Amino acid sequence: MSPLQILFLLLALSTALNLAVAAGLLTHRSGAGIPQAILTGAGAAATTLGIYLAAVAAYG
Repeated sequence: MSPLQILFLLLALSTALNLAVAAGLLTHRSGAGIPQAILTGAGAAATTLGIYLAAVAAYG
């Protein structure tokens, strides 16, 4: 892996974690419990990374 590819992978990970935290906080503030908020955030992170890795596989 080139340094540029590693940088983009870290950027995708950072984006996924930011989206996961935002989704979890939004879910918790809307009245759901903490377990549901964690599951929602984890689902958002997995979806974000899945889309990124699918794009890498398609174009890489």
